[in-house]
Amino acid sequence: MSEFRTSLGEQIFKARYAMTRDETWKTRSQLIVQDVCGRRSGARNIQSHPLMSKDELRDLQNFIEKFMFLPGGRYIYYAGREAAFYNNCMMYKAIEDSREEWGRLLKAQSDALMSGAGVGCDYSVLRPHGLMLARTGGTASGVIPLLHTVNEMGRNVRQGGSRRSAIYSSLNWQHGDINEFISVKDWRNTPVPGVKNMTYFDIKNNDFDARAPLDGMNISVNYDDEWLEKPLNDVFIRNVEMALRNGEPGFSFNFGPNKHDTLRNACGEVCSADDSDICNLGSINLAAIDDITTLHRVVELATKFLVCGTIRAHVPDEKTLMVREKNRRLGLGLMGVHEWLLKRNYRYEMNDQLRTWLGAYKYESTRAANEHCDRFYLSRPVACRAIAPTGTTSLLAGTTSGLEPLYAVAYKRRWIDGDKRRYQLVIDKTAQDLIQSLGITDPDNIETAIDLANDVERRIAFQAELQRDYVDNCISSTINLPAWGSELNNQSTVKDTAKLIAKYARDLRGLTFYPDGARGGQPITRVEYAEAIGNENVTFEENDACQSGVCNL
Repeated sequence: MSEFRTSLGEQIFKARYAMTRDETWKTRSQLIVQDVCGRRSGARNIQSHPLMSKDELRDLQNFIEKFMFLPGGRYIYYAGREAAFYNNCMMYKAIEDSREEWGRLLKAQSDALMSGAGVGCDYSVLRPHGLMLARTGGTASGVIPLLHTVNEMGRNVRQGGSRRSAIYSSLNWQHGDINEFISVKDWRNTPVPGVKNMTYFDIKNNDFDARAPLDGMNISVNYDDEWLEKPLNDVFIRNVEMALRNGEPGFSFNFGPNKHDTLRNACGEVCSADDSDICNLGSINLAAIDDITTLHRVVELATKFLVCGTIRAHVPDEKTLMVREKNRRLGLGLMGVHEWLLKRNYRYEMNDQLRTWLGAYKYESTRAANEHCDRFYLSRPVACRAIAPTGTTSLLAGTTSGLEPLYAVAYKRRWIDGDKRRYQLVIDKTAQDLIQSLGITDPDNIETAIDLANDVERRIAFQAELQRDYVDNCISSTINLPAWGSELNNQSTVKDTAKLIAKYARDLRGLTFYPDGARGGQPITRVEYAEAIGNENVTFEENDACQSGVCNL
C-alpha cells in the first residue's frame, strides 16, 4: 500500500525529491529530521549535535511521515545533499539609485537563483525612464529594462540546476514608470515583433514555453499610507483592470507599522523591510489533524524545526547570514484549510471552531519559537507565521493547498518531467472522500474555487480576517475569476471590484487574482467529473495521440 494519499503525490515525490529510485517517504522524512534537527555525522560544515530531544525528534518524524507537517520544498529536496539550501526565497530592494546598484542586484539575484532560492525585489528607489544622468550626461533607461534583464537571467539559471526560477518584482504606485509597469504583461494587446497578426497571448497559448515579456516573473504594485487618502485613483483602477484581464499586477499593501515591509518573496507570503532577508517555510496540514491537542504538539515541533533551519541552512552570502541572524524570520503556514472546512460541513468562510484552531496555531508558534531560540541564546523571530500557496507540497500530502479552496472536483494537471510535458486527469482526493463518505450523487455540486469565482467578497473577507488576526507575515492566496469578457468579469465590473478591494485593504498584506485562461500553459484546468472518472491514474504526454479514450485537452 502506498505511503501517499494519491498516485500523483507519489509520482511527484519520485520525480522531484527522491534521491534514489527506491527511496521512500518514510526514509526521506527521517533524513529531513536528522539533517535539520538531529545529529549529523557527515563532512558538511554544519553543527552535528542534536538541536531537539529524542522524544521531539521521534514525534516530529512521525508528523512528517503522516503528512501532518510538511517542510517547505527546499527542505525536502536538499536533505541529505551536500548543499543545505533549506531556506526558500531571498528578498531584495534597490537601496540607492545608481548603476552600481543595478550590478549588485543582478549578482545577488543570480547567486540566489543558483542556490535554488526564488527572489523578490522592490525597485521603487530607482529613477524612472527619461531623467537626466548627472555623471554621464545621458538619460535613465528606467526600471523596466532591468526587470527584463532579471527575467532573462532567471530563464537561463535553473534553480539549483534543476527547476525553473521563481521571481517577484514590485514598484510603488507613484513611481514614474508605474503605467508601463502595470501594462508590461498585457500580452493580449502586445504584438509579437515580426509576426503578423500574432500577440504574445497567442504564442503562449500555442506553446507555454514560448518567450514573452516578464513571463518568468510575478509583478505587484506597492500601495502605502498616501494611497489611503485617495484609493480609487487612476493608477489603482488601471491596476485592477489589468488584474481582472490578465491576473497581474497583483497588490501589495503596506500601511502604518508595516509601511516599510515592501519586500516580498517570489509567491508573496513573506514580507520584510530588510534587503537580503530570507524566508523559511513549512506548513501544518489542518486536514490531517483530528483534535486541537494534537494541533498544539504539531505546531510546537514544526516551529522548532524551522528555528533549527535558521541554524543549519546554508545561505548564498554574508549579508543574508547577518540579516537572518538578526530577524530569524519563520514562515509556518497552513494547508488543507478547505478540506478541514468541508469535512466539518462548513462553507468556505471563517467560523468559531476555525477561529479556536487558528488561535492555537498563533499562540503555540510564537511560544515555541521564543522557547527554542532562548534555549540556544538566539535572537527571537520578528515573525513566525506565513501562509504559502504550497502547490507541490500539498500535492504530496494529497490535500487542498494553503488557504486556497478546492480548485475543482476534477481537473487536468500538467507538469514538466525533464524535457517532457505530462498530465493526468485528476479527481481531487478531498472531493472523492466526500463523495464516498457522504454519498454525494452529483459531485459537480461540491463548492470549489471555480464556484467561489462568483462570490469574490467571501474569498477576500476570509483572507482579510485570517491576515489581521492570526498571520504576522503575509498570505499568498490567488482568487480565481471567470474569464475576462464574461458576465461577472468585464470592463463594467472594474470599478466595483476596485471598491471591494479598497474596503478590505487595511486588513490585507497582498492580493492576487487569476482570471480563467489568462495564461497559456495554465497548469490546472477544470474538467467534468464524468470525463475524469476511470482515467485518473493514467499519465499522458502532451501532444501524444489519444490514449485510453482521452485526447489531449
